[in-house]
Amino acid sequence: MSNYRVGQGFDVHKLVEGRRLVLGGVEIPYEKGALAHSDGDVLIHAIVDAILGVMAMRDIGFHFPDTSEETEGIDSTVILKKVLEWLKEKGFSLENLDATVIVDKPKLSPHIEAIRENLSRIIGIEKENISIKAKTSEGVMFTNEACAAIVNVLVKMNT
Repeated sequence: MSNYRVGQGFDVHKLVEGRRLVLGGVEIPYEKGALAHSDGDVLIHAIVDAILGVMAMRDIGFHFPDTSEETEGIDSTVILKKVLEWLKEKGFSLENLDATVIVDKPKLSPHIEAIRENLSRIIGIEKENISIKAKTSEGVMFTNEACAAIVNVLVKMNT
């Protein structure tokens, strides 16, 4: 068995008025936010799914269902911290994270470093091992109606 595993995650949420836009645990100033049972942080949700995938533990909705009163309005960083505990308990450490966030508006470039720094603190890896890329759909897919994230993680089995 290899000492390394790769996990992949994806999430998407509709953007609506009256909600906050949170990405990587950082609030992004914008007139719309993610419609979701939780805070709707698509980046953290995709990270969680990637980590759960590494452990073959299904997906975020299985462990933190949107039908649960306990998870209603939950800060997604709480979910990420719990899943990181499970990863550590299984003898893995997260080594690298590569993410793409897809949203037409707002522009994310001014917020990328804050997101990387916040994720570095939460995950406990160097900021240099966290890549966040921002892409638009050029108005083809979302036309400013949704935000999505695709994430790959590399984990190492601690021997």
